[in-house]
Amino acid sequence: MKTEVIKLDINNIDLDKLNYAAQILKDGGLVAFPTETVYGLGANALDESAVKRIFEAKGRPSDNPLIVHIADIGQVSGLVKAIPPEAFAVMERFWPGPLTLVMEKSLIIPEVITAGLDTVAIRMPSHPVALALIKEAGIPIAAPSANTSGKPSPTSSQHVIEDLYGKVDVIIEAGCSKVGLESTVLDMTVLPPMILRPGGITPVELNTVLGKVDIDPSLVSKETEILKPRSPGMKYTHYSPKAKVIIIEGDIQSVVSKVLELQGEYAQKGAKVGILATEQTKDMYSSAEIISMGDRNEPATIAANLFAALREFDMRQVDVILAEAIESTGIGLAIMNRMSKAAGYNIIKV
Repeated sequence: MKTEVIKLDINNIDLDKLNYAAQILKDGGLVAFPTETVYGLGANALDESAVKRIFEAKGRPSDNPLIVHIADIGQVSGLVKAIPPEAFAVMERFWPGPLTLVMEKSLIIPEVITAGLDTVAIRMPSHPVALALIKEAGIPIAAPSANTSGKPSPTSSQHVIEDLYGKVDVIIEAGCSKVGLESTVLDMTVLPPMILRPGGITPVELNTVLGKVDIDPSLVSKETEILKPRSPGMKYTHYSPKAKVIIIEGDIQSVVSKVLELQGEYAQKGAKVGILATEQTKDMYSSAEIISMGDRNEPATIAANLFAALREFDMRQVDVILAEAIESTGIGLAIMNRMSKAAGYNIIKV
């Protein structure tokens, strides 16, 4: 398949190029496009054949549901049976933005999107290109992350090109994703609403609107078995680089000491070691491939850089990545969720 790469300026969107990409979607094609979270791989959400092409391009398991992207709150009513009152409140506060709401689906939603569930996940992205594309297409767009299934999610068009060039019709290039982690997924079919996947909107932020939200037990215990995932990212190994990932958790000094110890052990075995550090610790290491994922005091910087750092270690062909844990509060909950999955829950506490 021939893949076209289209460059768009978010401050001055070329309408001819945008219209072309929108027409591809309306004709049943696949378009990778930027959002504020990560790049998405889009297809017409109401076209079952088009949606199936997403699974084929990504190599995505068919029981892993997709998120439907919209550009106007008015589109929601046609996609769901009913909108819970609490949903209106969070839509008004957080849309457009990195929040996905799970509600009971209407009959027009193909089962391939929901993996046979009676619910559908919907969000309105805030990225100007994503919004303009959905508006121009005039249809809801199903879009998981635009990467090979299981790999670190793409936060730049180059990541998408590395994974999907030759497998999709169009890749839109429009800079890097600012949030860097997938959206928060909130189940609105239960009371209190439940976070199924942590993301750019934190539990504290949701509590300010809803009073209380629960957190799915699978997010805090790797032992919880998920037979039928209710949200993307719940069941399968995700976000994984080629190298083995080990997370070291504890106070900073203990973590640094353990990383240095493990670095020496793996180096003696002939392994090429990468260290995923922070701005506070990067200068404490030497004689290794070191990447800072951001500032511990500004965890949003870590969220924005995490997936790119994991992909960079792939480029450097390291065998083992020793990753520092960060505090699981605020957006740190989402960061540690992604890191833990990337490591297969291989965590050493010191």
